[in-house]
Formats: sequence, structure tokens, C-alpha cells
Amino acid sequence: MGIVKIDDELHEEARRASTVMCRSINAQAEYWMKIGMMAEANPALSFNEIVRMQLAAANVRLAGRAAA
Repeated sequence: MGIVKIDDELHEEARRASTVMCRSINAQAEYWMKIGMMAEANPALSFNEIVRMQLAAANVRLAGRAAA
């Protein structure tokens, strides 16, 4: 595990977002990094498509959707 230096303003945004999303600040930052990496690797996909892809990979069944 390493230490990542981020701007104070970005840290505050992560703190605010983590409260809304019920995550720790570190978990929120990790989430943003993971989604950002996936977006860079898959520029044609939208945020929602990336999230759906990750949910499917984790075998999360979405409410209201039939299993494929």
C-alpha cells in the first residue's frame, strides 16, 4: 500500500462524496481511480456502461432485469 498525494480541494471533494456514497474517503478515492482507469481503457463506454459491466463481472443481479 502506498501513499498518494492529492490536492486539498480534491481531498475535500472526496470527503463530501464519500459521505453521500457511504464510503470511507479512501474507498471513494479508490472507486474514482478504478472508474477513471476503466474509462481511459474503454473510451467508447459511458460511466453507466462501465458500472453495469463491473456489476455483471461481480455477478450482481440488478433489480428489474432478467438474468441473461
